Amino acid sequence: MKTGDTLTLTAPTVTRTTLALYAGASGDHNPVHIDIDACRAVGIDDIFAHGMLSMAYLGRLLTDWVPQERVRSFGVRFTAVTPVNSTPVCTGTVTGVHDGEARLDLTVALPDGTVTLRGTAVISLDTSVSAQ
Repeated sequence: MKTGDTLTLTAPTVTRTTLALYAGASGDHNPVHIDIDACRAVGIDDIFAHGMLSMAYLGRLLTDWVPQERVRSFGVRFTAVTPVNSTPVCTGTVTGVHDGEARLDLTVALPDGTVTLRGTAVISLDTSVSAQ
């Protein structure tokens, strides 16, 4: 693991079914994520993905790389919406390795280049860390 290394995960296409299932699983039934009529009533053309769904895809990017217990910190800032029928791409770039930890910059971007989430993570490089 060295500075400049990257991780990439192409998330599944965000469909209306994905959003309905995520709403049920997460308990987030905000109408802007599941009801096109509610969106249009407030001037939004169509539904869009829950920000936390995109954050979950970033979490998958990290835990596909290392076990969950090695994730020391993980945070994001939402910067744009993820429209229905888009295919987000998650990227993590190692920005530094120091004292047994890797620091990463994280993004979720749409195919047109729009960045919908920016974040950071700190990962323990100690492979002896295991679940308690």
